[in-house]
Amino acid sequence: MTLERSKAPARLQNAPLYDWDELVQEDRVHRLIYTDPAVFDAEMVNVFGGTWVYLAHESQIPNPNDFITGKLGLRPLIITRDENGQIRALYNRCTHRGTTLCRWDKGNSRSFQCPYHGWNFLNTGKLRGVPWPDGYASKLVQEDKFNLAQVPRVESYRGFIFGTLNMEAPSLPDHLGPIKKPIDEWLDRNPGGKVIVCEANRLKFKGNWKLAYDNSGDGYHVIFSHRSLIQTENRFADEATKKGMSYYQNSPDTLPMYCQYMGNGHHFKDKRPNLEARPGGLWAIESLHPGMEHVQDKLRSRYGARAETMLDLAGSEPVNINVFPNLSLLGNHIQVFQPVAFDETDAIWYGTKIEDVDGTLGEEVLTDINALRMRTQEGFPNFGEVDDVTNFEQIQRGLAAAEDEWIYMNRGYAIPDRIHTLEDGTIKGPATDELFMREYIREWKRLMKAEPDIAIRREV
Repeated sequence: MTLERSKAPARLQNAPLYDWDELVQEDRVHRLIYTDPAVFDAEMVNVFGGTWVYLAHESQIPNPNDFITGKLGLRPLIITRDENGQIRALYNRCTHRGTTLCRWDKGNSRSFQCPYHGWNFLNTGKLRGVPWPDGYASKLVQEDKFNLAQVPRVESYRGFIFGTLNMEAPSLPDHLGPIKKPIDEWLDRNPGGKVIVCEANRLKFKGNWKLAYDNSGDGYHVIFSHRSLIQTENRFADEATKKGMSYYQNSPDTLPMYCQYMGNGHHFKDKRPNLEARPGGLWAIESLHPGMEHVQDKLRSRYGARAETMLDLAGSEPVNINVFPNLSLLGNHIQVFQPVAFDETDAIWYGTKIEDVDGTLGEEVLTDINALRMRTQEGFPNFGEVDDVTNFEQIQRGLAAAEDEWIYMNRGYAIPDRIHTLEDGTIKGPATDELFMREYIREWKRLMKAEPDIAIRREV
């Protein structure tokens, strides 16, 4: 494997784009970090090249030669599991003239052939052959420079595949740090401690990608932006338990839920302390959707008290686990933020299902639970996210007002005894606090100031 190091743009090396300390202050940030295309271009190197970025889930490529296409920032990728089981993130770019090699979303293939001139590459990235090779002065398959570029560091944590171009970035476990604990808990509530990623709801908004990450732990907006969803979730007065996000309705900061900054840009909103600690306590708050009562009645009739634990497997876990810069785990879903331009972002919501790893559920129950899990997409992902993307687009419009320069992240700032730093270095505060925004944007500033050791690699 050869390694090719990349030089940062000259402007970043020799003359900083901006004084980042001026743009990112203790309790406010400048509008330019959302509106300047040059800042976005620098982010694609310093953030989406300089730190670990979520690429895909191992369950999307379970077999040798499986692949999916994806992105690392704006770089098109083919994430593949080669014949030996090694997971690679190949640049989806022919080394000949630069066109994308693979135009399918997913599949199974040992090789990829360029649609333009027919160059053919193994899924290890190595050039396999070119049409009419006599037209070249040398044997191209013997020259490393014609093999596909690859992300040099690709690692998984419990099925979540991350990649970075930065040779000096810490190991993935060190980078994840304390956020590993809520990820573990999110997985371990399922049989075998794992999930299978399903198809996705795909949304697009005309706004900067950071607007979605700013919002990913925001408990302050819920009762105002999602009022119609909360009313829909709680439309039946005879329901014994309040549904969905109803715990934001009155005094959310007096409840036991909290937000916690976990370091390296990651943060966590834990609403589980609001639940009744009993089997069925999670299912009790699940948003209503057509047909769910039929399945729950059937399971309760057949399995008695055991049905409550089964139904909890279908319930949406009330957490927001946010892994900087582009991954959120919430409910039963995996959300990925994919930047497209300084004012355009894709927001992708993947459903998940579980497996009956030890045969204790049975095929019919497993099918029912997974059907219910998919129907939870009809709650927040379908009805809440549209509220959020509308806000993101309206923020982007508002930030066009150049003379009104600042955005404030000051809720909870400088209030004594409101926020606490714990022994492990994480920072904990009330559910509606904006401490996670102030802390993650510090990490963003650190990355923008840095000069990452960016590299690609090629097979030898």
